[in-house]
This record gives sequence, C-alpha cells and structure tokens, in this order.
Amino acid sequence: MDYNHVMQDIGDVIDAAGVAVIVVGMLISTGGAVIELRRHETGIYRHFRQQLGRTILLGLELLVVGDIVRTVAAQPTLISVAILAIIVLIRTFLSFSLEIELTGYWPWQRKAAQPPLE
Repeated sequence: MDYNHVMQDIGDVIDAAGVAVIVVGMLISTGGAVIELRRHETGIYRHFRQQLGRTILLGLELLVVGDIVRTVAAQPTLISVAILAIIVLIRTFLSFSLEIELTGYWPWQRKAAQPPLE
C-alpha cells in the first residue's frame, strides 16, 4: 500500500465521519424536537434549527478536512488544488450562512453583540 492510497483512505474515513455526524445529529435533533412536542414546550422549531445547524456546521468542517487531506497530502496538481479551492469556498459560504442563520450576527460581530459577563 503506497502513501497516496493511504491518504485517500484517510480522506474517505474523514468524509464518512462528516456524513455520520450530520446524519446522527439530524436524528438526535429530530428526536429532541419530538420529545419537546410531546411536552408541549415552546420554541421547538427555533431550537431544532439551531441544533441541526450546529450539526451541519460540524459535518461540513469534517468534509473540508477530508478534501484537504486527499488533495494536499497526495501529489497536488493545479487542477486538484483549484477544485479544492472551489469546494472550500462553497463550504465556507455555507458555514457563514448557517452561522448567520443560527446567531443573527456575522461571526466577527458575535463578541460585540453579546452582553459582557459579570
């Protein structure tokens, strides 16, 4: 087994972990929402969206890591690096969009928007 094959396998494992995080997180979020519905709690939809959004963010991060491992650890070509750059840009845009959706603030505004701890 050569180095490139090992790096490909490691990238595939990280990708599988990212997908597993998203699927398991979705199941946990849905289960929590069902329990909250049975208890007739308020804010169920908002809470569900926040949990699911955090899950997707974590899964996207793992998927980016898998792409980086496969592209950079192997012998990178100009085409493979360009494809990686496009994938990372798209996933970064999705991450920013989800962050704004979850918090209502740009990531760099979060500290200014939160009240100081006493």
